[in-house]
Amino acid sequence: MNIYRKILIAIDGSKTSMHALKEFVNFSKSYNPDITIISVIPPYDGDLNALWVDNIDSSIKRQCDTALSDALKIAKDADVSVSAVCEEGEIHERIVDFADSGNYDLIVMGKKGMSLIEKAFVGSVTSRVIGYSRQDVLVIPFESKLSWDNILIATDGSAYSEVAAMRAIEIARKYKSKIKILSVVDVTVEFMIRAQEVYNSLVEKAKDITNDIKARAFSLGVGAEPVVRDGEVHRVILDVANEYKINMIVMGRLGKSGIKRLLMGSTTERVLGHTTCPVLIVKP
Repeated sequence: MNIYRKILIAIDGSKTSMHALKEFVNFSKSYNPDITIISVIPPYDGDLNALWVDNIDSSIKRQCDTALSDALKIAKDADVSVSAVCEEGEIHERIVDFADSGNYDLIVMGKKGMSLIEKAFVGSVTSRVIGYSRQDVLVIPFESKLSWDNILIATDGSAYSEVAAMRAIEIARKYKSKIKILSVVDVTVEFMIRAQEVYNSLVEKAKDITNDIKARAFSLGVGAEPVVRDGEVHRVILDVANEYKINMIVMGRLGKSGIKRLLMGSTTERVLGHTTCPVLIVKP
């Protein structure tokens, strides 16, 4: 993955974040990128005049130091050189600002297992980092393995998806990965029955999208197989990932501004909420 030379890994001391860290540092041994581990102390919103505030601040700082100490041990055990920093402030803001000021290429974060309700939404820190950052974001679910052997490109033909597809092809070229290119025709069964001609045209358009990406991959010496399905987009993506034993989903995300940045888009968020394999969100 040496298209990413400067990596920021965000941790909070949880098993989830430590798993993401361990997976990435072990994976990165082959190309030795510049890795920084960041942990952020959130602001205290209570009574700043209370006598126990100093104790609270000390306790939170101690947790941050402990998390970084454990993280450095993981990196040392993997024989990977890293630096570590403890920041203070709103967590997603500090991660995004630090990534920008340090000119990082990639942000790596973990993802915990979630309840049925929580799966509809990714944790607020992760979603906001994805929403506000300019960098690609790699989300590694707990207990998943990081690998580029079998990549799924999810595309809708947009310019943003095109950027993601080319990034995936670049990675596949480096690691000799297998690629599946998926485009989903998002229609109901009723629509298919009532508007067969329109449905057929949508299928043909999806085939054109995937075949175009396949041709570009082939021109760079990368083999790729188009896949066109119909149904609810995030469910189809997850089903295809499971069917083909995919170990990395690559997706684009619309560039947004203002309050809309807080929302990644229902498809991206739902894929992240339910996935059991890592997801790379590529930025335009």
